Amino acid sequence: MSNWLTLKKSNCKNCYKCIRHCPVKSIRFSGNQAHIIGNECILCGQCFVVCPQNAKEIAGEVEKTKVLIQSGNPVIVSLAPSFIANYDGVGINAMREALQTLGFYDVEETAIGATIVKNEYERILREEEKDVLISSCCHSINLLIQKYFPSELKYLADVVSPMQAHCMDIKKRIPNAKTVFIGPCVAKKDEAEHYDGIVDAVLTFEELTEWLKSESVELKQEIDTIKNSRARFFPTTGGILKTMEQGINGYTYMAIDGVENCMAALRDVENGKIHKCFIEMSSCTGSCIGGPVMEKYHRSPIRDYVAVANYAGTEDFDVLQPNIDETHKDFTYIEHRLLPPSELEITNVLRRMGKANETDRLNCGSCGYNTCREKAIAICQGKAEYSMCLPFLKDKAESFSDTIVKNTPNGLIVLNEDLEVQQINDAARTIMNIRNASDILGDQVIRILDPTAFIHVLHRGDEIRNQRIFLAEYNRYVEQTIVHDKDSHLLIGIIRDVTDEQKAKERKENLDRKTVEVADKVVEKQMRIVQEIASLLGETAAETKIALSKLKESISDE
Repeated sequence: MSNWLTLKKSNCKNCYKCIRHCPVKSIRFSGNQAHIIGNECILCGQCFVVCPQNAKEIAGEVEKTKVLIQSGNPVIVSLAPSFIANYDGVGINAMREALQTLGFYDVEETAIGATIVKNEYERILREEEKDVLISSCCHSINLLIQKYFPSELKYLADVVSPMQAHCMDIKKRIPNAKTVFIGPCVAKKDEAEHYDGIVDAVLTFEELTEWLKSESVELKQEIDTIKNSRARFFPTTGGILKTMEQGINGYTYMAIDGVENCMAALRDVENGKIHKCFIEMSSCTGSCIGGPVMEKYHRSPIRDYVAVANYAGTEDFDVLQPNIDETHKDFTYIEHRLLPPSELEITNVLRRMGKANETDRLNCGSCGYNTCREKAIAICQGKAEYSMCLPFLKDKAESFSDTIVKNTPNGLIVLNEDLEVQQINDAARTIMNIRNASDILGDQVIRILDPTAFIHVLHRGDEIRNQRIFLAEYNRYVEQTIVHDKDSHLLIGIIRDVTDEQKAKERKENLDRKTVEVADKVVEKQMRIVQEIASLLGETAAETKIALSKLKESISDE
């Protein structure tokens, strides 16, 4: 399968939102980047819709379409019936006029092909003995069944999609025609590529809008209606059923939208719980008017449905129904699954994730997988990483930081901006003679410390670094550092007990002072002796006095 959904790696931020919304978990994380697994993807486009960083891109075919136009062959647009919801107040004639300005030969409604498909569904219900018949209009649903529910392939209607039926009809009517489908769907790009020779290119509404804008082509606000256009209902949930004859051979008719709902229905079919039923299935909630491009840029379910309903007629399009062979389409199983890991492998991974016991498995879904076990299986298959478990990382980080806080010799005290104690470690409790942390947590810091320094840092924004103070109430000297973490709105105090160091310094100062006092006495005594001798000898004592003064200064400096 071509990778019609691509990833801008620089934009991927490890939010795992795409995995959470991927119904078949066809996204692999490696190197902190999301990667779409092509052979597992059903191209529902949900990852494109929900990505908050716009990291998912749909491969474009505007340039390919321009080349088709430049070839000189007539290029006809098959325009999906959801266009009336995407382009407010613009009918098919106004769309035709705008697209012909871009160089297209003509524009027709895909709903013409929808009528052909609807007629074939009715024929199957009348003539073929199928217990269950599932519509095959939605390529994403077809891929879902082909990849994940192969035993239900026998129930999938072996009929071309409206896009294919219409483009085949165009090519029968117009010699050398090239066809371009325009709609809200990513999967149609894959369908066109896989079934070669029917649809030559596929554009999304987004691509068309950008092209029109680049050529300064404006769409006229002009609605046209015709009676024979009932198949315009096709892009809505239950839209196929609205166009079909009901009650053929006692069949029950139902419409299901959303991949998860369709998967639940397919499991019921697989388990033999559903019989004698025609099921219209759409991967998008709301069907095609909830398509991935429309959903991201133009999502208004009620208004969009009303737009389609008001535009649809009451009778079928006039079509020349092709024979059965022309509308037949084969669906085969698409192998995709990785080998399931053994129970031992899963258990080992769960243990490394810190989920060895059932009570440890939160099944929170933050990693994108519904259960911790599913996440462990994904790790075994190389689709996920241990680091994707946010509770595990949080516990690991908290355990690591708690170990540091608990074992550091410095006292740590954390306050909120209301000066209430949020955290205090053992070293700080020892300094301040606090028996239990619970005795002070949540209380004002003034109960245990003078808050002046904290208030200064909070209001003036200056940090205090290695400020030596005496805590009289605890008879301790400490060096305190106080910082304000504005992001977390916390004040962090680091207190180092320097009482022993201060007392040692005081003892040394006392010793030095006593030494200076002794030196003073020696100097005075020596001076008296020298003066007596000098007076006797008649000599000056200046040089001796200078030498002794220098000795005294040297002792004082120490």
